[in-house]
This record gives sequence, structure tokens and C-alpha cells, in this order.
Amino acid sequence: MSDKRVYLYDSTLRDGAQTQGVDFSATDKAAIAQSLDLLGIDYIEGGWPGANPTDDAFFGNPPTLHRAKLAAFGMTRRAGRSADNDPGLAPVVSSGADVITLVGKSWDFQCTVALGVDLDENLRMIGDSIRHATTKAKEVIYDAEHFFDGYKGNPDYALKCLKAAHDNGARWVVLCDTNGGTLPDEVERIVAAVTKVVPGSHVGIHCHNDTENAVANSLAAVRAGARQIQGTLNGLGERCGNANLISLIPSLVLKMGYETGLSASDMTRLTQVSRELDERLNRAPLRNAAYVGEAAFAHKGGLHVSAVEKDPKCYEHIAPELVGNHRKILVSDQAGRSNFVARFREIGLDIDPKDPRIAGMMDEVKQREFSGYSYDGAEASFELLARSYLGEVPEYYRLSSFRVIDERRWNARGDLITLSEATVKVSLRDATQMAVAEGNGPVNALDAALRKVLLPVYPELQDLKLVDYKVRILTPEAATAAVTRVLIESADRRGNTWTTVGVSGNVIDASYNALRDAIVYKLFRDGASV
Repeated sequence: MSDKRVYLYDSTLRDGAQTQGVDFSATDKAAIAQSLDLLGIDYIEGGWPGANPTDDAFFGNPPTLHRAKLAAFGMTRRAGRSADNDPGLAPVVSSGADVITLVGKSWDFQCTVALGVDLDENLRMIGDSIRHATTKAKEVIYDAEHFFDGYKGNPDYALKCLKAAHDNGARWVVLCDTNGGTLPDEVERIVAAVTKVVPGSHVGIHCHNDTENAVANSLAAVRAGARQIQGTLNGLGERCGNANLISLIPSLVLKMGYETGLSASDMTRLTQVSRELDERLNRAPLRNAAYVGEAAFAHKGGLHVSAVEKDPKCYEHIAPELVGNHRKILVSDQAGRSNFVARFREIGLDIDPKDPRIAGMMDEVKQREFSGYSYDGAEASFELLARSYLGEVPEYYRLSSFRVIDERRWNARGDLITLSEATVKVSLRDATQMAVAEGNGPVNALDAALRKVLLPVYPELQDLKLVDYKVRILTPEAATAAVTRVLIESADRRGNTWTTVGVSGNVIDASYNALRDAIVYKLFRDGASV
């Protein structure tokens, strides 16, 4: 094994499933496992056979993996039982997985307080279980739970636990910072001491993020000689989460020069894999996530953008394409001419940087942002504003008026209900049309009424759907009379998404402004005929 080779062990499907609000189905687990396999992860921990029906279903019909080894997780035998006669261990070792990972105590305090077992019996539990598992699987891993706390309290005993596993056939002994309270300098010192007892080529690290140091601790362990890292996608995990493999991998490879099972081409899938997981969890990706977040390579300040235009290295630590991300130039009231020129280029606007219209556009954007608009999070509205300023956006329709009525009343069954009804009057191709629609709230009713008029003329709107709707109060001191900003995220069936913004002292008016931009942007991008 190359001294620079680090093996990656993903525990998203078990540790990640312990995240509050996360509940993977067996189908979810299979899909995530296949994505990890395609990425190039070395080990994929599928779960704990025998612990719950979902994990039993997953191991009963495991996904086909081509690059990764599937691991089944369990714990060492109970005190007073033999390893081959333990009902908790049996389904794990008979799971059919290539790898068996067994967790055991390595902190004397945990042995006596949590388990109530004799320290020598705990050593026998580790050794017996590992030895038994080696007869059932190709590879066995020992997760030394609470190792760092145990080492700090009783280093001799913590090391004996590792030796009991290693001497009985464990391929890896993994040092777990289970409580997540150890700091990087401590990890590096302790791992260095461990590698004098167990070769670093057999030592792994498993960190929790309770001090926001899980990634730093994992990298420190590698520097000290550990050659396996355990973690999860996007840092999922109990409490504050586990070490985030999505940020660990590029740091290992691009910053520290280590090798993993990922090729350069595999690395470009990191952003996609990260966002696929968030999509499966039905949650918005973290915008400022390292390496893969939308904001990771976003530039807003005019001074920054001017420098990035000359050489991205001025304000970017790596090329975003290496991890499948992209550079993003934001336009706001802090923007300079460089921001605008860069954004124009991104949206395909061919305009001379010295064109006097740019100055007018800059003034327009800054005035609008002073009024409450925010274009650094509403790129579609900015593009429409820019193209409209240059006379490139047709007038697809003209709204003459709209009216929205909300009625709260008791229905015939005695239930208290609220109904929303919208009426729109639209000028469309030299004719005025009116439509009425009900909806689940005033914005939905307004959208439904507009679609009644527009869809027969613009079938491109058929697959337009609202994905997210956010309202922010801009003048809280005005209480219920406050100015509001509405952001609408829209999508179509091809997976395209875009965000638009509206501002008004009336939340329905602000919502319409954002909704109008969403509709017009869709029509313009699809080349709809006027």
C-alpha cells in the first residue's frame, strides 16, 4: 500500500441516518450506496442488520457495487456469552457483507459505568468477536468507541483494546472521537502514539463534529499516520454530525497530496453527489458549504470581482471545476463595473465593457437594492432587468389589473376554512381576457388565474412549477405595514431552476412581481413567440 493512499469509509447510511429528521428507506439506502460506489468510496457501511426492518431489507437485497466494499455494522458480543451464541452479533456476521465492522468500548469509564463489565472481560469481548467475525467475512474492522476520551483517562487500557482487536485479525482499528470533544493537536499527538503500537496502515479515524473540528481532526489523524477516514456525506450524523467527506476528500487530495479511490474525473462529481443527497432529503443545500456550496466561489465585492477577472487565483483557493462547482459573480449595491460585465458574459450578453448603458444599469440596480430588492439571490430577475434595459425582452403579456379575495368562514360540515379567489384582466395579443381561479392561498390563486389566460397561448408554461417561496420583512419597525421582499424559486421538468424577486409594501403585490418575472423568464429562455 502506498504511504500516500488514504481509504475512505462512508457511514451515511447508518451514522447519517441518526440525524434528526432523516429517515432513509431501503430504496433510499440502495440509491445512495450506488452513488457512493460510482464516486469511488472504498467502504460503504449499509447499516446494522438485525437492528430494524429497514436495514434487514437493505441487506436482504443489497445493491450491486463495483468499486466499494459493503460493510455491515454491529457491536461486540455481550458479556458472559460466546461470540457464536450472541443473538445481536449473529445477524451481523451472517449478513453476507464483504466487511464486518464491530464497535466496542475502549474507555474504562464506559466499561464500568455504561456496560457494567469487568475490564478484562471487555478485552475478551473484543478479541472473541473479532476472531469470530474473521471466519464469516473477508475483512473485519474494529471501531474503538470513545477512544480519545479513554486514552486521555487510561492510555494503557485504551491501547490494550486496540491490540485485542488487531491481534485477533482486525484489518483496521478505528479511533473514534465519539463525544466529539477532542481538538486537532490532541488527535495528532494521540494518533502518533497509537501508530507506535499498531501500524498506521491499519489505523482509522472516526470524528464527530461537536466542536466544529471533525474535518480538522480527521486531517490531523492522517498527518499523524492514520490511513482510513470515516465520515458521512454533507456531515450528516447524530447531534452536530460527523466528519464531512465532501470537504475532506478535496482537502486530502488537492491540499495535502494524498491519494484516494477517486480519480480527477470522480472529484468533479462531488458537488452533484452532495446536492443529490440534499434533494433526497428534501432540504435546501447549504449555500456556504465548503467546496460545493452555491456561495463557495461566489464573488460580490467589486474589488474582488475585478481581481478575479484578471486571475481567479486572486480570490479562489482552487478552480471550482475540480469539484464540479462553478464561479458565480453576484450583482448588488456593492457591485462594480467588473461585476456587471462578468454577469453579462455569464448570461450570454455581448456588450462592450465601455458601453455607457452599463453605468445606467448600475445606478438602476443600486437604486432598486436601496428600495429592498436583492439580486445576488435572484439571478433570473437580474437577467430580465439587464435584457429589458437593453431592449431584448418582448412584452409577452400586460396585466391590466388583478384582485385577490380571501374569505374565512364555516362550511356546511362546521369546519373553519379559508378560501382564496383571484381575478385577473390580461392584455394578450391585442385582446383583453379575464379569468377567475381559486387556490390554496392568494399567491396560488393568482398563479392559477394567470395560467388560465396564458397557457392556451404559451404552452411552454405547462411544466413551470413553484419550488420555494420566501417572504422577508424589510422594515420591521413598520409592523404590519412593513415593506416585504418575496423570493420565488421555480423549476421545470428538465431540472432547470431559477429565482426571482419582488418588493412591495403589499405582500401580494410583491408576490406578483416575483411570479411575473418567473413566468417571463421561462418564456424568454424557451424562446416563446409573442
